[in-house]
Amino acid sequence: MTFSIVAFDEASGDLGVAVASKFPCVGAVVPWAKAGVGAVATQSWANTDFGPEGLGLMAGGLPADAALDAVLEPDGDREERQVGFVDTHGGAASFTGANCMDWAGGRTGDAFAVQGNILAGEDVVAALAETFTHTDGDLCDRLLAALLAGDAAGGDRRGKQSAALLVVRKAGGYEGRNDRYIDLRVDDHPEAPAELARLFTVWDSTMLIRTDEPLEATPEVVGEVQRRLAAVGVFDGEHTGALDDATAAALADWAGRYNLEGRLRDDGMLSGHLVAELRDVTPEVT
Repeated sequence: MTFSIVAFDEASGDLGVAVASKFPCVGAVVPWAKAGVGAVATQSWANTDFGPEGLGLMAGGLPADAALDAVLEPDGDREERQVGFVDTHGGAASFTGANCMDWAGGRTGDAFAVQGNILAGEDVVAALAETFTHTDGDLCDRLLAALLAGDAAGGDRRGKQSAALLVVRKAGGYEGRNDRYIDLRVDDHPEAPAELARLFTVWDSTMLIRTDEPLEATPEVVGEVQRRLAAVGVFDGEHTGALDDATAAALADWAGRYNLEGRLRDDGMLSGHLVAELRDVTPEVT
């Protein structure tokens, strides 16, 4: 009833899971990941114990395949299960029980595992694997591209309902206080994978800084920022064109009101996204 991919990116250290299903709120069941440890997708009469147990075993040093074997061994209903594991050494393992509903199966590759059941056919997991392998970009881009390719290849043969994307990165969460770099869910939507992709563009442009080009804090740009901050009532200093403490504090005040505090920089540069948002709310200012 589900197709998924678990993967690790050695360059960034990111670990993640992308999943879609004709099942409500799949993101609350299938994906599990822990920064610096591994990622797990548990599905098909999902045994959610496999998530924390598998991550605990990998944290203790077991590779993905051994950890998967260890959680399956005591489970009397393992032939109903489908599971994918990946670890931070690039090891990957996938299991499809003999009693999973057709079409069911999986593949593993370099630092990824794909699996699915009640699918339109084997082409779904093939599309996931091939797209992930041949797509450039960050892990989140590759996971999402793979999920959309699986959906385009037929996906869950019963239809679409929910989808999720989970990527963990050490201190990658909000204000660096947790590891949830990306944690997005579509719980009930007729085009769930496409809706997940739309939500990702919102998260990417609003909360992530990977595509945010910095601007040099020239007197012209800073002077404009000061005028716009004055227009929204958070800056009452002189418009000197200098990125001084008062200007930085006013910018931080305004950014916090618009949930853009993650765009503030401490290197003497300005966030291009932040300046663009300030321009949008002060169109009358030049």
